[in-house]
Amino acid sequence: MPSPLLEVRGLSVEYRARDATVHAVTDVSFSLARGEVLAIVGESGSGKTTVGMAIPRLLPGEAVVTAGGIALGGTDILALPEADLRRYRGRRIAMIFQDPVAGLNPVIDIGSQVAEVLTSHLEVGRKEARTRAVELLYRVGLAEPERVARSYPFQLSGGMCQRVMIGIATALDPELIIADEPTSALDVTVQAQILYQLERLREERGTAILLITHDFGVVAQLADRVAVMYAGRIVEEGPVRELLKLPLHPYSHALLATLPRVDGVRTHLHQIPGQPPEQTRPAEHCPFLPRCPKALSRCRQEPPPPLGQPAGATHRVACYNPVWQDAAG
Repeated sequence: MPSPLLEVRGLSVEYRARDATVHAVTDVSFSLARGEVLAIVGESGSGKTTVGMAIPRLLPGEAVVTAGGIALGGTDILALPEADLRRYRGRRIAMIFQDPVAGLNPVIDIGSQVAEVLTSHLEVGRKEARTRAVELLYRVGLAEPERVARSYPFQLSGGMCQRVMIGIATALDPELIIADEPTSALDVTVQAQILYQLERLREERGTAILLITHDFGVVAQLADRVAVMYAGRIVEEGPVRELLKLPLHPYSHALLATLPRVDGVRTHLHQIPGQPPEQTRPAEHCPFLPRCPKALSRCRQEPPPPLGQPAGATHRVACYNPVWQDAAG
């Protein structure tokens, strides 16, 4: 088996404020192969974006990586000096941010922003970089790329801005793209176009994609594997089809149950009772315990179990009482 492109091992991240410390990510581990799409799903505040921002070391100043390691192609990202890290960003790791409009400079035209990526990393002049920028805008499916290059972010729609961000992210043919909610706030037609662009990158260039989303429809369409996060932990991980068909963790099962369906009659939409924990203290037991309908006495007395594959299951789960036992019975 070839070695994975990205390896995250035991990653823990805290946000330290004057009055409290939030344990945003706890002991998260996963790997990503070249040309593979791994989706990370979960409610808002589950730690998805923190994991994504930690990989290229773009976390805000109050965030501290307290444990774990991140390796890209065998290189320890957390140990890289800042000068070397700048060469990794863009060239080997790129990020598509959740809000494309906020990610663009409002007072610089689009062509200059795309060209800046090229002049910052390659030995090219401004004129050549500008020409390449127009080619990149065309490659991501923007009509009239010359006009778009002369435009400013406020003159473009959200979908167009997202395509520009994809153009910037792929300008240097990175090995890994981290896409944080790339289709949020977009209508379904534009969403399909954005997903097509990401799928084409994977097929044509072998780009690995870490997809951060809450949309299981996007996951089913694009991802090869999916990891479900809750309260800063990965509670379930496996191939997309297996996990969507038979979720093992009660949280994954509850998430999927909230989705509207067109293949049956449902009188009301299911909701998960309660609220996620504040995460200001390390969890002494499963963080989903207060909301879990399948909790055992063991869940209240022992720390949450590590990810493992129960006998007869198809993928890994961190649960003492997985849902599949009911379904199998």
